[in-house]
Amino acid sequence: MRIARFSIDGNVAFGAVEGEGPDGLVLDIIKGIPYAEFELSGTKVPLSKVRLLPPVLPNKIVAIGRNYAEHAKELGNEVPDVPVAFFKPTTSVIGSGDAIEYPSFSNELHHEAELAVVIGRMCREVPRERVKDVIFGYTCANDVTARDAQKREKQWARAKGFDTSCPLGPWVETDLDPHDLTIQATVNGEQRQLGRTSDMIRSIEDLVVHITEAMTLLPGDVILTGTPAGVGPLHVGDEVAVTIEGIGTLTNKVIKRG
Repeated sequence: MRIARFSIDGNVAFGAVEGEGPDGLVLDIIKGIPYAEFELSGTKVPLSKVRLLPPVLPNKIVAIGRNYAEHAKELGNEVPDVPVAFFKPTTSVIGSGDAIEYPSFSNELHHEAELAVVIGRMCREVPRERVKDVIFGYTCANDVTARDAQKREKQWARAKGFDTSCPLGPWVETDLDPHDLTIQATVNGEQRQLGRTSDMIRSIEDLVVHITEAMTLLPGDVILTGTPAGVGPLHVGDEVAVTIEGIGTLTNKVIKRG
C-alpha cells in the first residue's frame, strides 16, 4: 500500500494512494494514523487536487554515510569498518514538489539519491530476525549536501542538516522487498546516479540492528541508507528527481534562499 500525507482545504490527512498514471491517482482518506490499526474512509480525492506533504514527520533522521563502495571511492574515501551514522534535523525535511533552498554558506551543493526506511513502531535492540517487524515502509530521499562545507568543517552537521536538505516522498510504500531495487537521480532530465540497493555494503537489517543498539527508534523515524555513485552539483533553477523502483519519484527544484 502507498501511504501519502497531504493537505487539502487547510486540513492535513493521510491517504492510501490508488490507481495508476499521473491522471489516474486518487487518495482514499485514512481514518486515524497509519502506524496503528486504521480504516479507509471510502472518501476519495484526486491526487491532482491536493498538496503532497512529507510522508512522515520523523522525530529523528539517522543517515548512513559511505554505504556504497563506488560512492566512497568517487569522493576519495575508504570503505569504513563500521557504519558511519549522522543525524539530519527534522527542520531539514521537505516533501515532493517543495523547493530546496541553496544555503548561503555553500558554493557546492550536491544531490544524493537514497532509499529511506520508515520505522513503524517503537523499538530498541532489535534482533536481525525481527527487523522486518519494526519497518513501516520505504520512501525516496535526497540527502542534499553542501559538499564544500562538509570538507571544510570536517563534521557534517551544517553540511547535511541545513533547512530543506532532506526531501522525502512522494509517499511510503508498505509492501516492498527493498533488497534489489533500481535507484537513480536525474537533474533537469539528465541521469546522474544509477545503482541498485543490492550494492549496499551494509544491509537494511545490519543498519537497524546497529542503530537500535544505541538508541530507541519511534514510529515515523527515518533511516537513510546511503547513496550510490554519481553524486554531483546542483544549481539554482535545477530540478532534481530521485526515482526508486517500486516506490515512485521524488522531485524538487533548487531555488535561491531568500
